[in-house]
Amino acid sequence: MIPPVHGERDHRGREKYALTDTHHGHVWGVCEAVDGLFGEPRRGTYELFGWVPEDDVRGWLSGRVWLVPDDGALEPWLLKDAESLGLLPGSDSLVLTGQDDHEGLPEGHRGLVRVHDGSRWLGSCREFARVLPPERATPPLVLRGLAQGDRLRTALRTGTRRALDLEQAVLEIQDARGEPLTDRLLWATVRDWGPSSHGADLIDLELGEKFFTPVPTYAQPVWERWFAGPPDTPGAWAGFDTRRREVWLDLVRDRACRRTRQDRPAAHAYELDGRLITDEPGLYLALGEAVNGPGGYFGSCLDALTDCLRGSFGYTAPATLLWRDAATARERLSRKMAPCGRPFDLFAEVLDVLAEGDMHVTLA
Repeated sequence: MIPPVHGERDHRGREKYALTDTHHGHVWGVCEAVDGLFGEPRRGTYELFGWVPEDDVRGWLSGRVWLVPDDGALEPWLLKDAESLGLLPGSDSLVLTGQDDHEGLPEGHRGLVRVHDGSRWLGSCREFARVLPPERATPPLVLRGLAQGDRLRTALRTGTRRALDLEQAVLEIQDARGEPLTDRLLWATVRDWGPSSHGADLIDLELGEKFFTPVPTYAQPVWERWFAGPPDTPGAWAGFDTRRREVWLDLVRDRACRRTRQDRPAAHAYELDGRLITDEPGLYLALGEAVNGPGGYFGSCLDALTDCLRGSFGYTAPATLLWRDAATARERLSRKMAPCGRPFDLFAEVLDVLAEGDMHVTLA
């Protein structure tokens, strides 16, 4: 039996969760509290043999890095939330950890691989190998105070292994204002359930962790800020570092995909506060707020920005944009690197995309 939880924060008027069947659309249940949503996703560990750092690089903090095979035979491989653990004692092998964006390079790839972080080359290695991490238990996902749907009630009453396998499901999340925010995909298998301390006729439902990736712990402050509802003032993301700004941008995009928008009429005059554009996610967050107000979305990459300029995202061409303090973005974004390592000027390319979308920009 799942032990009750006492002394937790009051969830009244806060976010809400709905566990929904992805195939048939029915709701298994609704609750206001979830344990296990945040945690440490499984990270890969890699040994880079023959590591040669660039002359001006001695290490790096957590962030995105790309591993680029020098022969061009394979696509660049993104490692998210990467961190250098330094050289193995007495060797020239660098230990690197991070979350795989996809399957990555073939195991034991031989041949020169260069590494960059989107702005600079970090170094290169002659070969790499994946180090299998030790097996560790993942905390279960527990839906606290769940109001059961009829289908879930029947499944629990039946109690067979087949009935308790809810298969593919989505955990849909609403903010405290009742507006859709984001969701998490999982394979829902009931492991345990019991009466909940959150109220009569409610249960605590424990799900198996299979095919569920928890939200990284470092993202929790951003998610909790959004649980309360969208920001009332622009620049609420300013105090976050780059990876938390990326989390903020992901939530902004997810929320925008779940809302209907009304485009402003043509010839609207927009104004962009460029003081906070010190990195790439800051660029798109500032653009989103310039067009659609605090917490607004207007692209998360160049391709998405192009799509937004075509309409249905608050904008109707033509229009004007006064970009204040543009020098900040010009300094921070003019020397970027594509995944393949090709240098490019992101600041200039954004201006080109805006111009192609009939957004006439004045730099100030």
